[in-house]
Amino acid sequence: MSSDLRLVYITAGSMEEARLIGEALVAKQLAACVNLIDGMTSIYRWQGEIQRDTETVLIAKTTEHQIISLIDQVKALHSYECPCIVSLPIDSGNAEFLDWIRNN
Repeated sequence: MSSDLRLVYITAGSMEEARLIGEALVAKQLAACVNLIDGMTSIYRWQGEIQRDTETVLIAKTTEHQIISLIDQVKALHSYECPCIVSLPIDSGNAEFLDWIRNN
């Protein structure tokens, strides 16, 4: 059972901002690993207007007990007024990899 593990989906306005956030999360041991996926197109409503932007996705691997600190750190570094930060449970996977997340 891997219910203590989480994937955290985050979006950022640029690769530079995503790299800054990702490196801080790993350096502060708030995430074992952060993947950066550049060039995503987002279409969303903000303040009553339809927006279309290119963003970078961050996927952080962490544990449940780190989530609040991770969210606080992302918000402190993020340029958005209301950044996307969503935690998803990891139900199963490669046991050795899941243990590595717990230990890092």
